[in-house]
Amino acid sequence: MTDGRKTSRSQAWFGAQGRSGMLYRSWMRNQGLGHEVFDGRPVIGVATSASELAPCNAHLTHVAEAVKRGVWQAGGLPLQFPTMATGETLMRPTAMLYRNLMAMEVEELIRANPLDGVVLLSGCDKTTPAMLMGAASVDLPAVMVTGGPMLNGKYRGQDVGSGTHVWKFEEDLKTGRMTEEECFFAEGCMARSHGHCMTMGTASTMACMAEALGMQLPGSAAWPAVDSRRMETAQAAGQRIVRMVEEDLRPSQILTRAAFENAIRVNAAIGGSTNAIIHLTAIAGRLGVELSLQDFDDLVRAVPTLVNLMPSGTYLMEDFCYAGGLPAVMAELLSGKLLHGEQTTVTGRTIAENTENAERIVSDVITGLEAPFQPAGTGIAVLRGNLCPDGAVIKQSAASPHLLTHRGPARVFDSPEAYHEVADDPELDVDENTVIVIRNAGPKGYPGMPEVSNVPLPAKLLKAGVKDMVRVCDGRMSGTGYGTVILHVAPEAAVGGPLALVRDGDSVVLDVPNRTLSLDVDEAELTRRRQMWRAPAERYTSGYTWLYTQNVEQADQGADFGFLRGSRGHEVPRDSH
Repeated sequence: MTDGRKTSRSQAWFGAQGRSGMLYRSWMRNQGLGHEVFDGRPVIGVATSASELAPCNAHLTHVAEAVKRGVWQAGGLPLQFPTMATGETLMRPTAMLYRNLMAMEVEELIRANPLDGVVLLSGCDKTTPAMLMGAASVDLPAVMVTGGPMLNGKYRGQDVGSGTHVWKFEEDLKTGRMTEEECFFAEGCMARSHGHCMTMGTASTMACMAEALGMQLPGSAAWPAVDSRRMETAQAAGQRIVRMVEEDLRPSQILTRAAFENAIRVNAAIGGSTNAIIHLTAIAGRLGVELSLQDFDDLVRAVPTLVNLMPSGTYLMEDFCYAGGLPAVMAELLSGKLLHGEQTTVTGRTIAENTENAERIVSDVITGLEAPFQPAGTGIAVLRGNLCPDGAVIKQSAASPHLLTHRGPARVFDSPEAYHEVADDPELDVDENTVIVIRNAGPKGYPGMPEVSNVPLPAKLLKAGVKDMVRVCDGRMSGTGYGTVILHVAPEAAVGGPLALVRDGDSVVLDVPNRTLSLDVDEAELTRRRQMWRAPAERYTSGYTWLYTQNVEQADQGADFGFLRGSRGHEVPRDSH
């Protein structure tokens, strides 16, 4: 069954003698495959998270066809298979609850099947890290193809950004600047093509992270979903994965500490989502790469924000693509010696080689180091203090500068829902100095750590012209969101973190320049409250949600399951035939 090729992993199935080989080959031939495709050529899995329940990923079936063309062209055998799709747009309570489940599924499907390499097709923000986590744990040759952003939204002559304008339109509706009819019409202007969010939200961020890590072909993070070059990129990825199998180029050789340092700095330069912290930490954990929360502060202090995209800026992903995309950003960072240029990528070439011909085409969209969109030190900041001993984060580029140093009285809510019940109450006891505290929204407490931290401002303050307030939460914020919001407070309230001890009226002190977030309450009083605190009753006693709440790690550790840390390899399972 071979023609002199090196014996591949898939040949343990298709090259087997006797009954076993006959069973494997004969069942595959019911799809019209001829006997010649079992000659030892690389078998490539095309893992697609296409689903109509995940609008960002709905078009990936078409992307898969382009990948398969490339695999055939390069002499491989493509076999497409579905994975679950964790779309934040529809899933309740949050897609983050299911990221780890998807990662488990991807890992086990790759390991259990006769595959020599895999192309990972993702779109919505949780599908990209989940696939990278699963592939890293198996460590077979893998390349990622993200589905691309939507075209720019257009409403009354202005560009409209997915997610970002949801929050803006909501504020306009509450303050009477927009009618219900206008808001309904604007919905259809926001998402006008296939693809994921076209702001620099988490989906776009994680596509860029996959490229910055070296797991996606250069330039492919930014091509719009409906641009024909998205399909060209997918076809090229299909061709490249066959060569990667022949070269035995695996994720563990690409996803090194240097690769993660590159990704962290790129995230700062693009004004990327705070959610990248949790996802990159989880991916690193699958490879045994040491990555701490502090790295996301230490490594970015010298990195300016170069990309002028919503929610921190003006433009959208379509503009970013035509301005040079991520290669232009990485080339600029390399010119300032801010990246490890020698790092290997899925191309088999280094970061420096991949970006040597990159060009910044529109300087207002992608700025240079000499005149950046925002100066160094305005990226993600990691905070410490008695309110967040294991850390918390804030996206400075999306915050209000005058609130980065702030002291105010806490107004505490035990859930996001509790806040929403009273947010429109004209008698709500808050003013512009109040610090809104939302707790029990962390990995275990909600469960799943939803994107609820950037709760809308109280209606009475919006009507009074207040634009921003300090908000503190143990949950996450959509990468499309904005505001002075402290996120990922760890440990979370549900496991007894200090956030559980805050009372209405307590003085909360935020000092982003000095990286602190503290509760100005006497330690003896905090000790008394801690002794009185009781853990919430367990809400789940069976099923996946029980498994999640019993095993999920805290935000600063990536919110993965402890038992999934490390690689389990791709040893061929036993043959039961």
